[in-house]
Amino acid sequence: MRLTPETVADEYRWVRERAAVVVPLVNEVRADLADRFDADVGEVTAGTYRREVDAVFADGDLAVNVAALVAILRALDVEGDYPGFVVDEFLGRRLAGTIAGAQPLGLLGEATFHVADVLVHRDPDAEAAGLDDLDAALAAGFQTRLPGWNWTAAESPFAVADRPDGE
Repeated sequence: MRLTPETVADEYRWVRERAAVVVPLVNEVRADLADRFDADVGEVTAGTYRREVDAVFADGDLAVNVAALVAILRALDVEGDYPGFVVDEFLGRRLAGTIAGAQPLGLLGEATFHVADVLVHRDPDAEAAGLDDLDAALAAGFQTRLPGWNWTAAESPFAVADRPDGE
């Protein structure tokens, strides 16, 4: 694989145009997590998703990493289920965390990948094995970085605002 600015732009367009598949999955994941954690979570629209894709790909250092993982998962197909299961799970989890952002969001994105992954069902004979994990990763990563969760709407009570003794 060779990554160029053109390759990154191609993957950006593919991810952006995937809204019709990813946004319903984002909202399904959010509904599932909201039920599990007794929380109210805002839904995501296609426009919100596309704006966030724009933001991810506007950061060149982030964009090249996201594009590489997307391209690999789009093409990944391993003969036999188990070997493919391991590698596409690994790559999907890393993609979700990369999209989600710095800690703790990166870890939450990785954890949420597994929730999204069990909601995606594809025919492995009809498409590349990595595509279902790619959709799960996109949904997990973007749902994590997008607003809608009450706990992300306020300042953390754990931030240290003042240093003792005026230091």
